[in-house]
Amino acid sequence: MMTQEAVTSQGSMTSPQPPPQLSPTLSFPLIHRAELAARAGAAQIRIRLRGLGSGDSWRSFGDIRAALEGPGTPISEYVVQHWQEDAFFGEQFLSGVNPVLLRRCPRLPPNFPVSAAMVAPSLGPHTCLEKEMEAGRVFLADYALLQGLPTGDIGGHPQFVAAPLCLLWLSPCGRLLPVAIQLSQTPGPRCPVFLPGGGGWALAKLWVRGAHFVLHEMVTHLLHGHFLAEAFAVATQRLPAAHPVHQLLLPHLRFTFHINILARETLLNPGGIIDQATSVGREGTLALVARAMAALTLRELCVPEDIEERGVGDIPGYHYRDDAMDIWGAIESYVQGIVALFYAEDEEVAEDEELQEWVGEIFTYGVLGNESSGFPSRLRSRPALVRFLTMIIFCCSARHAAVNSGQYDYAAWMPNTPGSLQRPPPATEAEATEELLVATMPGPRATGALLALLSVVSYEGGEPRPLGSRSQDLLAGSVPRSLLRRFRSRLAGISRRIRARNAALALPYPYLDPRRVQESIAI
Repeated sequence: MMTQEAVTSQGSMTSPQPPPQLSPTLSFPLIHRAELAARAGAAQIRIRLRGLGSGDSWRSFGDIRAALEGPGTPISEYVVQHWQEDAFFGEQFLSGVNPVLLRRCPRLPPNFPVSAAMVAPSLGPHTCLEKEMEAGRVFLADYALLQGLPTGDIGGHPQFVAAPLCLLWLSPCGRLLPVAIQLSQTPGPRCPVFLPGGGGWALAKLWVRGAHFVLHEMVTHLLHGHFLAEAFAVATQRLPAAHPVHQLLLPHLRFTFHINILARETLLNPGGIIDQATSVGREGTLALVARAMAALTLRELCVPEDIEERGVGDIPGYHYRDDAMDIWGAIESYVQGIVALFYAEDEEVAEDEELQEWVGEIFTYGVLGNESSGFPSRLRSRPALVRFLTMIIFCCSARHAAVNSGQYDYAAWMPNTPGSLQRPPPATEAEATEELLVATMPGPRATGALLALLSVVSYEGGEPRPLGSRSQDLLAGSVPRSLLRRFRSRLAGISRRIRARNAALALPYPYLDPRRVQESIAI
């Protein structure tokens, strides 16, 4: 299984070698728990001082401004200024906190009856919807997973969630603009298509942002990040400590168990933050996670395949795509070197029974044996192993950073990212008044609960452990050290590129700067 050089530098694969410093992977040190508690307490005090500790609804939009506007991050201040603009609404699909939803739309789905005449004013002269779709300039955000989802109540008041379809167009100047919104998967007389400039446009966008929040938090963040990482961590901890996969992945599983235990105790527990601050509550969250689990594919977690499958490889200004592709390539190159060090031929991968038990456990318990997911139950070649390991490291580091680190930036101004909605979706344009817009937004109590949470989880605490630091590195020897130096050098180059780009942007995208990407899901 191992090359002679690897045996010399690593020792026998079968000799018992207890992993050094294993306990930090399994539990937080006391100081880390104390820091989280202190940050949470400080956040609660700030929320109370802003007057967000009580109340079920807002009296006016002026009250929302008075309570929420104020010192924040540079990005959150940008959000306050631009949240109502269609261009900023579209930009968040590319570089916001859920930048993996948008898909190219070569033809309209049958349940979205948008006519060419409807969008003609948005597209302008000399073109039409069909031409723009053929040219690859029309995109779709589809929230079908949310249709019919159970919802909860907050303070005794029922909450609501929609399952919108949102059509977006890439304009000649390179801006991604929404051009049509339907708030249900079932069209009909009581489910209008809202259009820019028409009645209810602002309210329709609010409903899309509310759906975007739910899908982001419960699927892209919780399921694809925390829950999958836990499955990877359990299987990896069962490997012998001397196994190269255990040695490679250990730093990327640091604190994963404990942060998930804390989430179950404080977020997903009955009456916890999910119940206090979101429209779907705990029961809706569990139902949505189950739906998303059945729909999960390995391809959507592998960046190059995901970009190709969604047809978004040439959208300008798609900073998540550019940064994620660079980091994926750096991780993949490093993993290729490590795999080549331990497996000289494909047959050695196929014959490693410990490896096969590991991937089989992830297939059986991580994705519930779902063959349509594309997750392997066995690994038969070095490229397959490299792809799988790269996916795990990316998901446990960069992908989580992309969907976690910007949460406070984009949600501190609640109207941009409402966690819950208090009125049903409007059934006609005439219903969609500004008064209904204010009444639909989450009340002060729910707003405060969500902001307190996001002000804690959006920032990594404790000692920073950026990608490439390998804080619990067990891969000793000259060759692994050389591979690690090259990995770090490549990440440093990516960081320089990102910082230079961001310096020229009114709205920077810093979340995948390798200096800010933590090596594991520890928050």
